[in-house]
Amino acid sequence: MSNLSQAGTFTLGDRRVARMGYGAMQLAGPGVFGPPRDHAAAVAVLREAIAAGVNHIDTSDFYGPHVTNRIIHEALHPYADDLVIVTKVGARRGDDASWIPALAPEELVAAVHDNLRNLGVDALEVVNLRLAGDPQTLSTPREGSIAPQFETLARLREQGLIRHLGLSNATAGQIAEAQGIAPVACVQNLYNLAHRDDDALVDALAAQGIAYVPFFPLGGFSPLQSDRLDAVAARLAATPMQVALAWLLRRASNVLLIPGTSSPAHLRENLAATGLELDAQALAELDAIGR
Repeated sequence: MSNLSQAGTFTLGDRRVARMGYGAMQLAGPGVFGPPRDHAAAVAVLREAIAAGVNHIDTSDFYGPHVTNRIIHEALHPYADDLVIVTKVGARRGDDASWIPALAPEELVAAVHDNLRNLGVDALEVVNLRLAGDPQTLSTPREGSIAPQFETLARLREQGLIRHLGLSNATAGQIAEAQGIAPVACVQNLYNLAHRDDDALVDALAAQGIAYVPFFPLGGFSPLQSDRLDAVAARLAATPMQVALAWLLRRASNVLLIPGTSSPAHLRENLAATGLELDAQALAELDAIGR
């Protein structure tokens, strides 16, 4: 398995983490709903990730719901001192597995306490406020004030229940508004080789020393497909997904990756991307995909 130190580290809150992390969303059942098909495998893939040097796990109590956090607790508690678990609030699940915004102050407070209980911790290291996106895409940020929601989380931070705050699915304006309320440790938005709307935001956050964490780095529920990506991967004797991850690592030093999988084999494939070298020709071809 690849040495994760090849990709370096970056600050997340007040901690240094490996730039290749792990996203726990796929540990839940199909559609991120209900229990996993193979509970033992879910526990095993988490333990393998930690053994390989991963020290940044992304999760949420609305995955399942409650499923992934309980699996993380079962697999990894008591947690290693260097492990940073990042969670998010701002949604809930319907009985039909639908995703429902849950941004009222009382819903946010309840969600924080759900995360504390199911992860088995006294304080959450990082909590991202997950904002409701465009109704048609869900993952396209939508302008609007977030002050009431972020102020709610800031009060919980002052109470010691949260150490650091972040945003997910946010615009540059919303990030600036949040920074007027409390420090922002990270931003988690849709970004990958084919979806580059946040190019300027990635660079702006890098200049501020703020971590940028792409969600769906491999395309999410619609995996990346590109003949050009396939050609570059073939030339480098790598998989297209490894190339896509390697490109993100090269994109900016503040990019932290959280590819998710429930498969140990796919985990190893993802982690190996940290050692993949992209030459100038490969970078030029890959850059052209999202332009």
